[in-house]
Amino acid sequence: MPLTVIVGGQYGSEGKGKVAHCLAIDRQAAIAVRTGGPNAGHTVIELPDRPVVLRQLPTAAFIPNVMCVLGPGSYIDPDILLQEISRTGLTADRLLIDPRAIMITDEDKKTERQSGLRQSIGSTQSGTGAAVIKRMARKAASVTAGNDARLREFIKPIASILRNALTRGARVILEGTQGYGLSPLHSPTYPYVTSRDTTAAAFVSEAGLSPLDVDEVVMVLRAFPIRVSGNSGPLPNETDWGNVSEESGSPIPLIEYTSVTKTIRRVARFDPNIVRDAIQVNAPTHIVVNHLDYVDHECRELNQPSQKALRFVDELESLIGSTVDYMGFSPSSLVERGYVSRRAKSV
Repeated sequence: MPLTVIVGGQYGSEGKGKVAHCLAIDRQAAIAVRTGGPNAGHTVIELPDRPVVLRQLPTAAFIPNVMCVLGPGSYIDPDILLQEISRTGLTADRLLIDPRAIMITDEDKKTERQSGLRQSIGSTQSGTGAAVIKRMARKAASVTAGNDARLREFIKPIASILRNALTRGARVILEGTQGYGLSPLHSPTYPYVTSRDTTAAAFVSEAGLSPLDVDEVVMVLRAFPIRVSGNSGPLPNETDWGNVSEESGSPIPLIEYTSVTKTIRRVARFDPNIVRDAIQVNAPTHIVVNHLDYVDHECRELNQPSQKALRFVDELESLIGSTVDYMGFSPSSLVERGYVSRRAKSV
């Protein structure tokens, strides 16, 4: 079946939102599904060159004629979602929310603020984890999307809609959140993890689909992996943004802030170990490497990867034992590796 699953291979912020948006266009997707909750932000570049962070909606919300779906495994902050609906202009004919999705309440956010998790593991305190716990505890206090009057026009069971789309051969993009290294089931850095499994198999389950539907798993990596600020867990080969800026040749300082908490991200040099583990568990059919401009800022000026960046990718492929299929070197770029390699050799 024509189902593409987007998964992160490190600790999140690999550029999955950009990849999901680009592939939705390239694959002429009919439906885009977003999993997870508002503790993860995905960035898409809205023309002209304006970054927009979405914490609930799939990044394909900006593509006309793509149906956007929040599945039964979603966790919804209604204030954030309604703001994003207004920002993207989505109407009920382009947004569907499964009635079994769980609403994040003010009490959930209060619980996380009082938990000390921000200090102990770097939690975003979005209330997502508290809502997950409440759901798993099977407490009547859990509020489902189907019982929230503010969302009534968007509520519809999505299982049959997704099944019918796949049966007729329509492409579905499933935009996973965060990264393999944050999975509470698989991460080697537990308890410094998030509140949900972050593998391709988990995303398929949260959407209400079958593993047999998947024909494409796209794993997204960063040239320089990050973790959120504070006591967020081990980050092998950790460096700082000053070193990254200097080595890349960037004329301006490079620095990143988390899309949810707006704090400076920790950054490290590429570590193949977490990626090899992620490949074993997710079995990707395609691999994307983003942020190659952090390897060589010249990529942006060339509007394609430089020879230095291509050498970096060659070495990366050797370290992880897999081929890189796509490369990104700016907030909106995504190019096929083979095409660029052939073009570079012919110049």
